[in-house]
Amino acid sequence: MTTGHDTAAASPAKGGAAPARPSAAPPDDERRRARLSRRWQRDVRWSPYAFVSPFFLLFLAFGLFPLIYTGWASLHQVELTAPTDMSWVGFRNYTRIFDDDFFWNAARNTLTIGIISTVPQLLMAMGLAHILNYKLRASTFYRVAMLAPYATSIAAASLVFVLLFGRDYGMINWALNQVGIDNIDWQNDKWASQIAISSIVIWRWTGYNALIYLAAMQAIPQDLYESAALDGANRWQQFFHVTLPSLRPTILFTVVVSTIGASQLFGEPLLFDANKGASGGSQHQFQTLGLYLYEQGWVNQHLGRASAIAWTMFLILIVIGIVNYVISRRLRASS
Repeated sequence: MTTGHDTAAASPAKGGAAPARPSAAPPDDERRRARLSRRWQRDVRWSPYAFVSPFFLLFLAFGLFPLIYTGWASLHQVELTAPTDMSWVGFRNYTRIFDDDFFWNAARNTLTIGIISTVPQLLMAMGLAHILNYKLRASTFYRVAMLAPYATSIAAASLVFVLLFGRDYGMINWALNQVGIDNIDWQNDKWASQIAISSIVIWRWTGYNALIYLAAMQAIPQDLYESAALDGANRWQQFFHVTLPSLRPTILFTVVVSTIGASQLFGEPLLFDANKGASGGSQHQFQTLGLYLYEQGWVNQHLGRASAIAWTMFLILIVIGIVNYVISRRLRASS
């Protein structure tokens, strides 16, 4: 005999339904979820490599392969007239260029033009950035104007400067005549020609470096300037004791980049030459390493020697990079 309590326990509650058991997912859904999960994992893992692969493919095709092939050609005697006929000569191309007075003349010209163009360029860029860092009307216009020389074609700018530095008709000599200075032969005099070429580089790259300095200045916390002002520092003192120390990594970067650009100077001296040749003037007075490389490879048609010059310039750039790394590490350690 059963009691009412047992009956209630044995039967479901009145008006209610028995709880439904969770049904197992069909096998097809489980396989589809597993397949999508594996696809998502592969996508997360390999998609970044696919996105950056175009750069590496282009670098391999137009960067690494020409670099390695140039190094191989520098160890051979090969002429432009027969680029596939190579004769092994070892390091003779390197010893020959180091014994060549024209190579050392080009190296000295590259160094002097680099100094004459880099130092004023970066000083002017720092001053312009310091001015633009303050609130000015039409500041966007000035910043765009800073980039206009950089966006101008090297050929167009060089040809305009050739007209400005003309010996008998140039505007520069006309202005010098107004203050009693005789005409200067800008293309045939060694130092005058190097100053003229440096002025092209300064005009073209000052605004670019000024914007780099401006971006770095705007990243400096304003609290530093407010603290310096509370201590009684004027604007010049704030510039020397707050701005410059904060810009040391940026200054080092622009110095290195400008040095690399100066070592590869080619278009400006090539177009500044009256004869439009690679000799860098009648007496090689402004022939740079880039012009010397071009002259050996495409005028004298000695591709093996030109390849040795290219690798020598590459090794110089590596040394510059190592010096930059050492100095930057010391700057970070001292800060």
